[in-house]
Amino acid sequence: MRVRTTAAVASLVLLTGCGAADMTKQASPFANAQGARTVTLSVQSWVGAQANVAVAQYLLEHKLGYRVDTVQVDEVPAWDALSQGRVDAILEDWGHPDQEKRYVDDKKTITRAGGLGVTGHIGWYVPTYLAKQHPDITDWKSLDKYSSLFRTAESGNKGQLMDGSPSYVTNDKALVANLKLNYQVVFAGSEAAQITQMKQFAKEKKPFLTYWYAPQWLFKKVPMTEVELPAYKEGCDADAAKVACAYPHTPLQKYLNTDFATKGGKAAAFLKKFKWTTEDQNEVSLMIADQKLSPAEAAKKWVDSHAATWKAWLS
Repeated sequence: MRVRTTAAVASLVLLTGCGAADMTKQASPFANAQGARTVTLSVQSWVGAQANVAVAQYLLEHKLGYRVDTVQVDEVPAWDALSQGRVDAILEDWGHPDQEKRYVDDKKTITRAGGLGVTGHIGWYVPTYLAKQHPDITDWKSLDKYSSLFRTAESGNKGQLMDGSPSYVTNDKALVANLKLNYQVVFAGSEAAQITQMKQFAKEKKPFLTYWYAPQWLFKKVPMTEVELPAYKEGCDADAAKVACAYPHTPLQKYLNTDFATKGGKAAAFLKKFKWTTEDQNEVSLMIADQKLSPAEAAKKWVDSHAATWKAWLS
């Protein structure tokens, strides 16, 4: 995810590791195949991105008659795979300007496919029960005052700032250093591991400070309040080593392999029109991650109750 920095073959598996291994070399042999009734979608490891793919896959298969292959690829390698035709589409990108310039503007091997309809935002969060106890804790200038509350075995004598997967590109280490905060960034290892820790902390009403992002279904289960970092201004994060500002609000985007965009027929037209709301995505994500439905089951349940939304994507 911005993060600048959310199944193999015919099924999508809820992955336990947000820091997914690069599997671009295992891309479908059908990707970008001329005339094939198969679409290959890149699927990232956070559940919101999985929700997008689950619904797109269900509709492509059940309403348009395609076979859908999915490939797990980390964010930056996914751009390489898309450019080379190893996958046909990325349905949720959080902003990679260097990759966009290289492949969309210069090489023209990737084509913009419009907005997903969802705006993403990364930030630092504390549980709302803690914010109610200490209202000033939501101002970054007060964080050092409370750093002892967040100490863990991993952070030593500093407060812990919990991140998810080290494969995500975040600004957190630079933020801690440049804001001169007495905190240590500690990676949980994956979105799933991070969620497990947050739910356990919340169950015990313990303090925690975490990198987190919206949209995300967990907010419904563990209410959290964002810590106000120095205001984001255009370009304030241009130099990764000097970042000292908040993360931006990013309208999430879709991208298609250029050959697929022009020759992919009804599938390409459908993916260009695929656009839903944060509430839609969270509804499917909650079914997958919390209610433990399979992605296909969650997609079917959503499709059955939102015909007015998805029928416009097929017209």
